[in-house]
Amino acid sequence: MRFKLTLSRTGKSKFIPVDYQYFIGAWIYKIIGKADKQLAAFLHGTGYGESSKKFKYFNYSPLDLKPYTLWKEKQVFELQNDQISFCVSFLIDRIAESFIKGLFLNQEIFIGDRFNGIDFMVTRVESLPMPLFKETMHYSLKSALVLSVKEPDNKALYLSPDDGRYKNCFIKHLSEKFNTVLIARPQLREEIPVDTEIPFGLKITSRFRSRLHTIKPGTSEQTRVRGFVYDFELTAPVEIHEMAYSAGFGEKNAIGFGWGEVIKY
Repeated sequence: MRFKLTLSRTGKSKFIPVDYQYFIGAWIYKIIGKADKQLAAFLHGTGYGESSKKFKYFNYSPLDLKPYTLWKEKQVFELQNDQISFCVSFLIDRIAESFIKGLFLNQEIFIGDRFNGIDFMVTRVESLPMPLFKETMHYSLKSALVLSVKEPDNKALYLSPDDGRYKNCFIKHLSEKFNTVLIARPQLREEIPVDTEIPFGLKITSRFRSRLHTIKPGTSEQTRVRGFVYDFELTAPVEIHEMAYSAGFGEKNAIGFGWGEVIKY
C-alpha cells in the first residue's frame, strides 16, 4: 500500500542536500519506532529471510521538490516552494491504512545534514489506489535500482544493465524476496506454493542512466552506491508485481532505491 505525504516547511532554511535519501529512511524507522519499537528494531536489524540476505518490506520515492534550483557546486537543492511531497509504501500485514495515516500525520521531519537541511511537518497523508496488476506490466524507475554481486574481497560490485549477469540477478533477487514473503505470509502458499515454477521475463525498454548516491554523507560510515534508472517490462505472477510495487525493486529499498511507477499506455 502506498501513501503520499505532503510536507510543509517550518524552518527558515531552503536548502536540502542532493544526497538526501538516507535521512528519509532514518526518519521512517524513527516514526515506526515511536509506535512499535519491536517492529522498528526488526525492520532495521533483522528483516525477513532465512539466509544471510534479509529483506525489509518498505520503500519510498524521491522527493517532489518542484520548483527548485540545483546548485551543483554546493550539491544542494534550493526550494522555491513551502511544500514538498513524497510517497512511502509498505508490505507488512500489521501496518494498515488508518495506522499509517495516524502514524505520520503532524510528525516533524528534518531532511538534511549538519550543513544544510530543512525542517518540515507532515500536514497531509493520502492513501493511493493500487494498480490493477496483470502478469505483464510496464514500469518506469523513479529512483535508481541497485543490484550487486560480491567480489573476492567481499566488496559489492554494482551491476550495470549491460552486464551479462544483470537480468538473471534481477530475477533471482525478486524470486528470493518473494519466497520470504511466502514465509512471512503463509496464506499465500495456497495460491502459489513455494515449489511452483514461477514464470519470469524482463525486458529493458529504454536507455538506462547511471546514478551514484552517497549514503550517510559526512560520517565515518559514508559509502557510495551505484544504481540505474530505466523503463522495463516485467512478466511475473500478479502477487510478485504487488510485492515489488509495495516493497521496491532490487536492493536497498529501505533507503529509497528501486521505486517504480506503472507506465499507463
